[in-house]
Amino acid sequence: MSKRDYYEILGVPKSAGADEIKKAYRQKAIQYHPDKNPDNKEAEEKFKEAAEAYDVLSDPNKKARYDQFGHAGVQGASGGGYDAGGFSMDDIYSRFGEMFESWGFGGSRGRYRQRVARGSDVRIRVKLTLEEIARGVEKKVKLSKAVACRECRGKGAKDSHGVSTCGTCRGAGVVTRVTQTILGTMQQSSTCPTCHGEGTIITNPCPKCHGEGTVRGDEEITFTIPAGVQQGMQVNVAGKGNAARHGGVNGNLLVVIEEEPHEHFQRDESDLIYSLFISVGQAIMGDSVEVPIIDGKAKIKIEPGTQSGRILRLRGKGLPHVQSYGAGDMLVQVNVWIPKKLTKEEQKLLEKLNASDNFKPKPSKEDRNFFERMRRMVG
Repeated sequence: MSKRDYYEILGVPKSAGADEIKKAYRQKAIQYHPDKNPDNKEAEEKFKEAAEAYDVLSDPNKKARYDQFGHAGVQGASGGGYDAGGFSMDDIYSRFGEMFESWGFGGSRGRYRQRVARGSDVRIRVKLTLEEIARGVEKKVKLSKAVACRECRGKGAKDSHGVSTCGTCRGAGVVTRVTQTILGTMQQSSTCPTCHGEGTIITNPCPKCHGEGTVRGDEEITFTIPAGVQQGMQVNVAGKGNAARHGGVNGNLLVVIEEEPHEHFQRDESDLIYSLFISVGQAIMGDSVEVPIIDGKAKIKIEPGTQSGRILRLRGKGLPHVQSYGAGDMLVQVNVWIPKKLTKEEQKLLEKLNASDNFKPKPSKEDRNFFERMRRMVG
């Protein structure tokens, strides 16, 4: 099932500013919050959906990529998006928990009590040729980043006895304060200041990572870039970013696409443009010529009387549409090559031809009209 538009989910226009987006998310989050809709799976899914939309639209960089490329720009097509990558309730409370508390949902972490640490994302740039973009490609990179400590397996404690339940929150990850007001009893919860929401305390830290659960190390990562990606598009490889403290959720690897210039082709989204140069004789009499395409060669017919600037279309010979079926077209722009120097014999021959009435320009109304001419070229 295709994903819904993020602006539609929050009910805001594309021109919405940061404050309007946050206000719209607040309304959706309160409406579908699990505390107000216990055991309601449909409400929980809408709660997750709204959080996903807000996570993208509240971030200027993610919003810009989404506006340009849609869902593919912020998720890629490699299965590393929120659905496959696990944008879970724990992730939502980890990112927006304090904001929920300020909205009056102090006990909202009842089912998701302990705060799970999340590693930061790692962003890299990968250069691709048009040939790699056309078929999709598997890439392998070696990254220096935070990895789970092998000594303690990412837990941060020297052994199983090196961790104890936080005495302040008793493992809940939150502390609750009850006060009496003229309106009655008020209950307010906040992140535990002792364990920072984790619910546990490291009492005997691992000597290698000093209780962090992570160390600096190298990791070789293999990932797939789908066919049809574009310059600036981002592919999200879930769980391959920096490791998190104390065995939390790893960050993601964000692969930003860079296209290398091609010897023959220029790109216009999924279409490829090729400049073909033909002689005056070929333009006048017509010919059958061979042109390169992304996966080989193709023959095209030059009709007699072809004008310079005409565009011939080879349907389906462009690049695949990312995340969908079909492909763009190859647009062959015909250019008539005019010699810069002539021999005396060639000059005499052309003077005779120029004297012929048939060689005098006689443009039609369509030829005179630029916009009509362009429409005919690409038709």
